[in-house]
Amino acid sequence: MKVRNLTTLKTALSANADAVNATLDSILELSDGPESRLVEAMRYSALEGGKRIRPFLVVQSAELFGVSRQSALRVAAAVEMVHCYSLVHDDLPAMDDDDLRRGRATCHIEFDEATAILAGDALLTKAFEVLSDPKTHDDARVRSDLVLALAKSAGDRGMVGGQMLDLFAEDHELDVPEITRLQRMKTGELIAVSCEAGGILGKASRSARQALHAYAHDIGLAFQIADDLLDVEGTEEEVGKKTGKDEDAGKATFVSLLGIERAREQAELLSRQATEHLEIFGEKSDLLKELAEYIVQRRS
Repeated sequence: MKVRNLTTLKTALSANADAVNATLDSILELSDGPESRLVEAMRYSALEGGKRIRPFLVVQSAELFGVSRQSALRVAAAVEMVHCYSLVHDDLPAMDDDDLRRGRATCHIEFDEATAILAGDALLTKAFEVLSDPKTHDDARVRSDLVLALAKSAGDRGMVGGQMLDLFAEDHELDVPEITRLQRMKTGELIAVSCEAGGILGKASRSARQALHAYAHDIGLAFQIADDLLDVEGTEEEVGKKTGKDEDAGKATFVSLLGIERAREQAELLSRQATEHLEIFGEKSDLLKELAEYIVQRRS
């Protein structure tokens, strides 16, 4: 499977990342006083590196419904802050104990463990401050729906619950359905809300939002399978973090349960299914379709 317009997609991803970084830069203003170290840690964790796939999904899904760019970028920044908070906490010694993220020192290595915990806490709460601000959308109901959707995707039934299942998996053997549920919660729910956010902002129809949810479900699993493949086949230089950790820890993954070839086939099947869900949007969804293809081919 080849991405039909890879150059166009990469250009769009890069331009969107620049726009999101500019939005984050304006939101995470430096301050004076002892608390400035906290903001520095927040900026260190949120402003540099990363593919910004979740923000790209927010902006592209919003464009399907003619949402203003400022609104879309503010929501994209909020979602990215939640994602970055999760990475800061995942890297802590009490969790995955990583010292490298996105090709450079993790937050607790660059600063210290206590500051990293606080930076993660502050990024999470800042995200909801942004979503509830009238500058994000002038309709209070839309802002409320965004807050609720992100809270559900990030909480005990979503990303954080998935991380708990991941810790559980260190001492228990999981089968494919259990791994699928774990990854749907840990990774897929934040990807899903990234797609659904555009529909919420645009007050889209139920059928349009369902199509986006189905697309997000498939690319979320495809994304995780691709991550599992990179952990086995990728290099530290490509991925920007240590590889082979899942195997060393004896964790069950899609690759360990299905094998490399079957896992790759499953990821490609999910990618094709994802693009089919977007047919109702026509050519407006071309970049989202290309992203679904890119996700299973990426090397980082």
